[in-house]
Amino acid sequence: MKNSPFIGTGVALVTPFKNNYSVDTDALVRIVNHIIENGADFLVALGTTSEAPTLSTEEKALVIRTIQDANASRLPIMLGMGGNNTQAVIEAIKAQDFCGIDGILSVVPYYNKPNQRGMKAHFEAIADASPVPVVVYNVPGRVGVNLQATTCVELAQHPNIVAVKEASGNLQQIMEILRDKPADFDVLSGDDGITQPLLALGATGVISVAANAYTNHFSRMMKAQKEGKTDEALRLHYAMLRMNQLIFADGNPAGIKCLMSHIGLCENVLRLPLVTANEKTENDIIEEWNKLKVGS
Repeated sequence: MKNSPFIGTGVALVTPFKNNYSVDTDALVRIVNHIIENGADFLVALGTTSEAPTLSTEEKALVIRTIQDANASRLPIMLGMGGNNTQAVIEAIKAQDFCGIDGILSVVPYYNKPNQRGMKAHFEAIADASPVPVVVYNVPGRVGVNLQATTCVELAQHPNIVAVKEASGNLQQIMEILRDKPADFDVLSGDDGITQPLLALGATGVISVAANAYTNHFSRMMKAQKEGKTDEALRLHYAMLRMNQLIFADGNPAGIKCLMSHIGLCENVLRLPLVTANEKTENDIIEEWNKLKVGS
């Protein structure tokens, strides 16, 4: 029986930067403490939201070390380790120190657009090589191909593949996975805006962007749904609905960094090719934040 530590509210951590674009480790410590103190269940380091493609090897090591030190073993940590060169991912896994790392998040290969057999072989090779559990990440809007439900369920048979982060937005596909998966395989929402419905359908957690900022609201919604308090979960779901849209309106992590800057967690700085949210989006986010504070 698999034993995944990744259930409940997971947070895809941003990488805060100073105004000179260097990594702001003080802000990262502040963010980790904010997230833990407001009810999150696990942390995700170096995912898409972290702007990992713009970080050097040395900066990635600094980010991981800072997160681990700030976490102080309070929550499980998932580390983003994916790519479109299977052998390169395996070599990175072999070189990685997994002390204090509880699992990896590995995205469907991007750009070279493998078919279903290629995706299956890719993830099986990674799972065979990894000393920690693997969570598959399906996000067709970013990678250009979709991991189909049948392929996901086949991968779920692998003893070291414990979950999927499903960000296809395709409810039919996600329901097919939930219906056909083994009991010891978890489905995690990859879309903040549909997390509550997915929990009601049988998902066990989320990897959230929103919970970088309004962790308390999100974790309360998650716990309410888990405890069968559907009315409370729905109230919080609808209270966050517009904000969950706004933080992605101008790209990720532009929206969430805008809000996090407003509430004093980090500077509103991104690295090219990403840029900050436009003025209208920023004003809308701040206006909605004021409503969210009052209404939830």
